[in-house]
Amino acid sequence: MMPDANVSMSQSSTHKRRRGSFRNRIAFYLLAIGSACGLGNIWRFPYVVGENGGGAFLLVYIFLSLTIGLSVLIAELIMGRTNEASLLKITRKVSVQNKKSFFWFGRLSLFISLVILAYYSVISGWVLHFLTQFLVGLFRSDRMHYLGNISMNVLNENGLLQFALASVHLLICGFIVLRGVTERFEKILTAVLPLFGILVFLILTRSLSLPSSPEVLRFLFYPDFSKLNLTSLGHAMGHVLFTLSLGMGVLVTFGSYFKEDEHLPTLGVRVTLVDTIISIVAVLMIFPIAFSISNKPLTDPSLLFEALPQLFLKIEYGEYFGLAFFLCLWVAALNASIALLETLISNLSDRFQQANRFSAAWLVILVTLFLTVFPAFSGTLFKNIKLLNQSLIENLDSVLINYLLPISVLGMIIIFFKSINEIDYKEKFVNESSESSQMLVKNWIWVLKWLAPFLIILGLILQFFSVIKNSFLK
Repeated sequence: MMPDANVSMSQSSTHKRRRGSFRNRIAFYLLAIGSACGLGNIWRFPYVVGENGGGAFLLVYIFLSLTIGLSVLIAELIMGRTNEASLLKITRKVSVQNKKSFFWFGRLSLFISLVILAYYSVISGWVLHFLTQFLVGLFRSDRMHYLGNISMNVLNENGLLQFALASVHLLICGFIVLRGVTERFEKILTAVLPLFGILVFLILTRSLSLPSSPEVLRFLFYPDFSKLNLTSLGHAMGHVLFTLSLGMGVLVTFGSYFKEDEHLPTLGVRVTLVDTIISIVAVLMIFPIAFSISNKPLTDPSLLFEALPQLFLKIEYGEYFGLAFFLCLWVAALNASIALLETLISNLSDRFQQANRFSAAWLVILVTLFLTVFPAFSGTLFKNIKLLNQSLIENLDSVLINYLLPISVLGMIIIFFKSINEIDYKEKFVNESSESSQMLVKNWIWVLKWLAPFLIILGLILQFFSVIKNSFLK
């Protein structure tokens, strides 16, 4: 699901020709919900919760999602629609108007998007690997024995395989964007999401029936605040920003595709609620299985890929469930990757008027393919590169999501207030038919101006202090 950026909006303006539009709000919901159902929430969130002690961290995450996440999401959408441009063009305009260099905010955001796309493609390649293994298993006479031997070890020991899978994933994304078949992909996503929802519900039901469920529910819903540590606030903040695609320029780009009659705060509330619910469901789905696998720590990034196949092997028709689940997960991951790719292409096309979409797309794809080498070979070629006892891919995840992304969001907030005057952003926030939106606008501005910067900076400071403590005070 992506807006058709090739739709001609006006013959009199090159800028307008470059901008597309969502056919309707359902298209945006598909983008946002498809991304939420993808790797951010279902793969990443369970092991992040495991790292940070369970229930207390979950409460912090929910609070940040419904305050900081929601407020920044609305601001990015409004910024994109008001300026009718992608992030690089907006930061350039703000720099000229204020005679100060704000351009680095846009560059940082797009750098993050580029590296996340590379990193995300490698994880998507993991999904593609498990999908193909379950598919191959259906045609083998010893299918259960074959599927029982599937594990992350094959991937961890073969960087070339990870690179090849990531390349396939990325090239498919490029094909969808360049060939203009995004509307067809949107139809596929429309069919896949309800199926994915049913599958997740069935897996959740089966998972919660395991003997480990009471222990999981206590871990998640009896918060022990003593288990929070110096990094917990930063980790919760980073994950909120990551799963909502904030600080990457994605929502600014897609905000520019919206028509004037859409009330963006309402869309933002619905997307944030769905994203938060999916995160909680993911933890409830994965943890009972993980608790029953004694040799698998909850903090392992491969937790999803080790836990779910174990469940599929124990249930009737599990091989079909496994195939369907990893197919749906890969389509959702494909959707999120396309969003990042489209954002990068749109920004390059807006910034460099002489660059057409085809050239911009291939430049982004080739650079991303080069960057995938580092996470793909982190367990082989770069296995000796460790920092704070973490592998290269784990450090890449931490630096991008827990440090750079919050800094980028601080920049987004500054650009938002510099690029839009008070009358405009209040007008776009307030829905004339709703008295509640008129009351909430002051709270929204207060969160953006004060609460969000304070908590983001506090989270960064606490994380830096934790690094210093672990590195030098032992």
